[in-house]
Amino acid sequence: MSTNSKAISNTRRIAVIVPKYGLVGGAEQFAFQVTERLAATTPYEFHVFANQWKSAEGSRVVFHKVPMIRFPRFLRSLSFAWFARRLVARERFDLVHSHERVFGADLVSLHCTPHAAWVRDIRRKRPSFFDRALCAVERRMLAAGGATLFFPTSSIAMETFRREYSPLPGRWQVMHPGVDAARFAGPNREKCRAEIRVRHSIGATDFLLLFVGMNFELKGLDTIIAAVAKARAQRPAAEIRLLVVGRGDEEKYRGVARSHGISDAVVFAGTQTGGIERYYRAADAFAMLSGFDTFGMVVLEAMAAGLPVIVGPNVGAKDVVEEGVNGFVLPDGRDAQAAAERIVRLLDGERLHSMSVAASRSAVGHDWERRVAELAAVYESKLQMKVVD
Repeated sequence: MSTNSKAISNTRRIAVIVPKYGLVGGAEQFAFQVTERLAATTPYEFHVFANQWKSAEGSRVVFHKVPMIRFPRFLRSLSFAWFARRLVARERFDLVHSHERVFGADLVSLHCTPHAAWVRDIRRKRPSFFDRALCAVERRMLAAGGATLFFPTSSIAMETFRREYSPLPGRWQVMHPGVDAARFAGPNREKCRAEIRVRHSIGATDFLLLFVGMNFELKGLDTIIAAVAKARAQRPAAEIRLLVVGRGDEEKYRGVARSHGISDAVVFAGTQTGGIERYYRAADAFAMLSGFDTFGMVVLEAMAAGLPVIVGPNVGAKDVVEEGVNGFVLPDGRDAQAAAERIVRLLDGERLHSMSVAASRSAVGHDWERRVAELAAVYESKLQMKVVD
């Protein structure tokens, strides 16, 4: 059932499928950012098929509720894919773009890795009924994907799919997420440094490394804490501090900090629901050493705020990092000594400044507006191919 009563007269109709639209999460925000901008700037008529959504003010998007069977849990992915296909098939659409594993679409943005590989190699667990159901939907999507254009969000995501499903069906093209560069570069740096550092008892001249994440264990916070301890041992006068923003087992990681003798150097700020850009602007550098991350939008946000980044080899956002120019990609994300060496390099003021400028420049090249222009060109090309067919 459509929830937008405003009549739309555009001729080309695009269906966008995503379980949650405009809510917290990488896929949710990617779908929201590109769809809202495309709806506002192109002659296409956009219909979003979602189970939950949060629309933008004045949105021109038409919404359709996709039911989802939540219990038993293994029916969630199956039911969403089945109902989405049924609802989309009821109307005529010129193009179907999915941001979720479904039974078929013209374009699929893959904000994930193959689920079987995730369970086997990252979680290292036996697959549950839920996992098996999700894998079944994924396999069916790829089996029907001979004419589909797939958009993995990073090179490591594409390589993981290639290893799992070689040869890959259809066409594949890496499409990184975007970033609102103006938002993260906008707040006055000096004001943010004063406000945030005073709030958390961090010195004005301390070298502040920032971590932002909702899963401390997966994101490698233990290695980052160990790296800060090693860097402080090498350069004790530098007053290197770590500011942790996000949700996780704080007590466990306070214990990790204590075990390294740097309890006073690690500050936990908790989850910040608004104004996160001010935290980025208050820091000097950013670190993310995930065991695996399909992309990691926080890396682009940090770069947009002018922070050189230190990432591990299994972080998809390494695609946008130029070694020694706008950040560092460690050969091993568990190597605390290597991370410490990069932190120490950034203590050089001239290097920090040049890398900060380069990080900002790189983020501008990944602004959402550029991503939208790229996707609009893809839509037009795909539509023209359909006309020819």
